[in-house]
Amino acid sequence: MPRVNIDAMNKHLEAISQSVAPDAHAALVVDGAGWHRTGGDLKVPDNITLIRLPPYAPELNPVENIWQYLRGNKLSIQVWESYSEILQACCEAWNFFINDKQRVASVTQRTWATVNI
Repeated sequence: MPRVNIDAMNKHLEAISQSVAPDAHAALVVDGAGWHRTGGDLKVPDNITLIRLPPYAPELNPVENIWQYLRGNKLSIQVWESYSEILQACCEAWNFFINDKQRVASVTQRTWATVNI
């Protein structure tokens, strides 16, 4: 999707909802983005609960480390001529990142937040 907004979030929540096993419930951790706020037009399915992070807590939000990693390793010290070049660079950086499971784990895991079952 080219934009993040409540419509996109509703589609995302519906896709997650359809992936949740019958008689199961999903907990989805979200930050304070406007499209994550309940009320208004956001439709949270009955089998999903949104868990909100505090307003500024990058240590609790692993995606913040992803953006820091990408800025530091793939998206810095460059100049792009157009929006499409920026989009292409971001897609290439993202695909580089997600195609290395060890890198994803090292950037996003917190030993103090690991739950052992």
